[in-house]
Amino acid sequence: MTPQPSNFDSECPEPQEQTGVEVEKERLLLAEVSKYYADPYGYVMAAYPWMVAGTELEKEEGPDANQVQFLTDIGKAVEARGFTGTDPVMPVLMTETSGHGTGKSAMGAWIADWILSTRPDSIGTVTAGSWQQLETRTWAAIQHWTKLCHTAHWFVIQAHGIYHKQRPKTWKVLAQACKEENAQSFAGQHARTSSSWYLFDEASLIPDKVWTVATGGLSDGQPMFFAWGQCERSTGRFYEINFGVHEHRWDHRVIDSRSSRMTNKALIEQDIADYGIDSDHVRVRIRGLAPVADELQFIDRARIQGAQQRKVTTFADEPLIAGFDASGGGSAWNVVRFRRGLDANIPAVRVPGEQSRDREALLARLAGIMKDERPGHKVAVLFVDSAFGSPYVERLHVLGYKNVIEVNFGGHSPDRHQANMRAYMWNQVKEWLPRGAIDPADEKLALDLAGPGANIRVSDGKLVLESKADMQKRGQASPDDGDALALTFAQAVAPVEKEEADEEEEFAHLGRFGGVQGGWMR
Repeated sequence: MTPQPSNFDSECPEPQEQTGVEVEKERLLLAEVSKYYADPYGYVMAAYPWMVAGTELEKEEGPDANQVQFLTDIGKAVEARGFTGTDPVMPVLMTETSGHGTGKSAMGAWIADWILSTRPDSIGTVTAGSWQQLETRTWAAIQHWTKLCHTAHWFVIQAHGIYHKQRPKTWKVLAQACKEENAQSFAGQHARTSSSWYLFDEASLIPDKVWTVATGGLSDGQPMFFAWGQCERSTGRFYEINFGVHEHRWDHRVIDSRSSRMTNKALIEQDIADYGIDSDHVRVRIRGLAPVADELQFIDRARIQGAQQRKVTTFADEPLIAGFDASGGGSAWNVVRFRRGLDANIPAVRVPGEQSRDREALLARLAGIMKDERPGHKVAVLFVDSAFGSPYVERLHVLGYKNVIEVNFGGHSPDRHQANMRAYMWNQVKEWLPRGAIDPADEKLALDLAGPGANIRVSDGKLVLESKADMQKRGQASPDDGDALALTFAQAVAPVEKEEADEEEEFAHLGRFGGVQGGWMR
């Protein structure tokens, strides 16, 4: 069971004079609040006067579905860590990119009140991308909702801080400007027996130096860090934790404004009609996605979007080709992607890099793909990146799968215009995209394809693709899905033999993959 905060009952203020009824009411309130230590959603439903006549919430039922999910997931994360009150636990790191009007300011206020009310000696810092945003929206919402809260009388609500009446120095939340020159003001925040926590609103505009300093407050107790907003740019720490190199460390989610109960749906549809569904305006401010990559990217977004929207047909004798980008561990993924001619809208197999230590399990997964003989599932060739994939190639050969081919990304290019094999394969992808098809819902593949930059080498005029290491230095995630798809272009693969092609044609009426459910193509 998750422990309750220490000395909770004794830490709450008592009026100078209380009647017996008032004392009993306070005792019941303390008992009620203590139930929600690991249940922020339960706290929100209990702490505010939802549907109570005569209050401003008399017509409000509570959070919408997206807010409920976020609050519920916080509770699960707290429960999973099992903080004892002494031994530090891993921080709760939760982030969200979303369009406008999804209720982030209100949710920040609810989280602030939940932490203040359930955690004695908790210390929080709230900031936003601009001082105007912080004062007029983020902090204003916290002040407003705290005044509505049933525990409001426990605290003093001031212009830039909320303090517990009995322990104002050690039990508080402060509003803090995020100017880079003030970054050190985020240092030194600790709560060894409670929660040190941060809330970053419109986080895309907060300087990276502030993020770096703030992480120092996550070293002890039961720390928490919440960050959200529109992803205004495709660089910076907020981009990195949602779409880039640090995404595996955070519980991140994308919220489309159209899915929120509070948004103006007619205005949203007008913006989509005016700007286009794939415009940066709609991507960032409605769909909650990152803007397109900058002008240095190798594959432009228009090609990717075209492939996402395109429907293609394939011939029965076109081989199913697979590419396996093996991970060395950490944040990179093990990814197998598939392509049949112009069609790459086929589910991928993705295994977290942390699971690479169990090579036998991953080998069994690969062998299962290679031995699948069902119509439409038989892989003609599996191309494998040699960097971390060589051991799997060797073992698959021993198991009898000779149609597994190792590819050296740094090896010689078949085309003299590319500097190496990786540049050659990615160039093949770029030329294929205007005719090919990929999954429109697979934003990870789309981001990967748009990720690498490229340049023409001055010494010999050859195309050089940006390395994974250089991408990670500028905050881009390793393009594992992009590399896996590129591997399917390593070399030409002969058409399927006629007998097999006839068999696939015979089962064509059952559906795209032979009507078979389950397996790796589910």
